[in-house]
Amino acid sequence: GIPVEIDRLGIDAAYSGSQKCLGCPPGLAPVTFGPKALEVMDQRKKKVSSWYLDIGLLRNYWGNNRAYHHTAPINMNYALHQALRLVLQEGLEARFARHQLHHTALKAGLAAMGIRYSVAAETSLPMLNSVLIPEGADDAAVRSQLLNEFGIEIGGGLGPMKGKTWRIGLMGETAKKSNVLLFLAALEQCLNRQGIRPAPGAAIVAANAVYCAV
Repeated sequence: GIPVEIDRLGIDAAYSGSQKCLGCPPGLAPVTFGPKALEVMDQRKKKVSSWYLDIGLLRNYWGNNRAYHHTAPINMNYALHQALRLVLQEGLEARFARHQLHHTALKAGLAAMGIRYSVAAETSLPMLNSVLIPEGADDAAVRSQLLNEFGIEIGGGLGPMKGKTWRIGLMGETAKKSNVLLFLAALEQCLNRQGIRPAPGAAIVAANAVYCAV
């Protein structure tokens, strides 16, 4: 979704989920360890309490002198291989630009409905759009209607943000124009049913203005 310059930022260990912007089914966690992280592992004195999460054992399993650690999820590895092939086929820069474009269109549409983001623009991610629930809107009712009537699932807020925010994902293959426009139209209908009446069609017009400007 966005470039993460791990070495430049000085990140020694990083992990992700295969089901996010890679667009692969869930079940794998791509990880990377820098020299400092590996040095800390090598100098560890206390035995790791978890066999499954013992990175030292995993390194042996992945290395040249392989020592058995677990039965590899071969089908998931093939799925990840295909997902990465699609990423390369599209091109990294094009993929980054695609996520940014649809985020910008979604943001314009939400703004036209008076919906604000829960974080400042400079700290928001194009892949995960966290927005404040409009005053008077029933969080659970809106999400249920979106899912049951339109086949759209968005996340609710977590922890202290529960009941205050919605999480709208634009990741991988879901980041496309048809999804953005469908969501905006569906959300407008859901809000109308609760007596919250954004300017009719304004969200679609605002989003399309972004697309037409490209």
